[in-house]
Amino acid sequence: MNGMKTIFSADHLLHQSPGELIFGEFLPAFEKPERAELVLGRVKEVGLGEIRPPESFPVSAITRVHAPGLVALLQSAQAEWEGLGRTGAAYPYTWMSRGMREDRVPAGLDGRLAYYSFDCGTPITKTSWQAIKSSVDVALSGVALLNSGERGAFSLCRPPGHHAGADHYGGYCFLNNAAIAAQKLLDDGAKRVAILDVDYHHGNGTQQIFYRRDDVLLVSLHGHPDQEYPYLLGWEDEIGAGAGEGFNLNFPLRWGTAWPEWSAALEAGLKRITAYGADAVVVSLGVDTYKDDPISHFLLEHEHFTQMGARIASLRKPVLFVMEGGYAVAEIGINAVNVLTGFEGA
Repeated sequence: MNGMKTIFSADHLLHQSPGELIFGEFLPAFEKPERAELVLGRVKEVGLGEIRPPESFPVSAITRVHAPGLVALLQSAQAEWEGLGRTGAAYPYTWMSRGMREDRVPAGLDGRLAYYSFDCGTPITKTSWQAIKSSVDVALSGVALLNSGERGAFSLCRPPGHHAGADHYGGYCFLNNAAIAAQKLLDDGAKRVAILDVDYHHGNGTQQIFYRRDDVLLVSLHGHPDQEYPYLLGWEDEIGAGAGEGFNLNFPLRWGTAWPEWSAALEAGLKRITAYGADAVVVSLGVDTYKDDPISHFLLEHEHFTQMGARIASLRKPVLFVMEGGYAVAEIGINAVNVLTGFEGA
């Protein structure tokens, strides 16, 4: 079968949130297994290409990007939670804030949850780690496809990743699949990698990981932090620091942004990627920019995702698409696969 290959693992089903604290209520989670299943169904429906299971990669590929303490917490939190006589998933109930110590990680479970997490929407269940690890393996298997000469590949990751930083998790994200993939591309011989984040929400974790580096350029189009989660990163003046100065490019956009303004920002971002001279591109593919997404406020239509894919193809670089957000569940498959078919058809 020709066409773009998709990497997918049914192990994503092992992570299912009991719910999240959002908008003043404890609600059913917007990030749910149905999302990935609908995207997979659409991949099959349009005959995009071969669907493969992931290879298994060592945890050392994760700790190239993430703090070992964070990785250990994700592996052990639920067992420790139950060891304290608690039921349900492991949630934090306090968080790091200004003036608190960052140089010391508390020994107790609640202290480590507070240290490493930043919201109450990303619970750790008994089987979450298997799903988290499989999502990383899906991303890394996509890298292997690019290394083998594929023009493009689709890593249908779940849980998503771009809110996870080197030493923190949140926003439905535990480990940063796109960042781990970018690091693996570099470790495998790429000199420069660009990450294009088109998710509605700012990829705060990706920015934090690479902010002081010049071997990864991050271009992000997202809801303005004055209005939108995660609120505390994503302004235009965040351009990188130290060796990374000039290698972080944010396009914060206001509620109500439609295709003309969004696509103009995309064009500016693609020009920067071209000037950068990346050897490969990782796309954090969130489709929550869709007009009917329940937790987003942009106005893109189905056909705009096809155009987005075609514009990304104009870079003429190997591209790994890594699935991130998108919560208008009925349409998520259409919009995600429209990007891929737009890329393939260009």
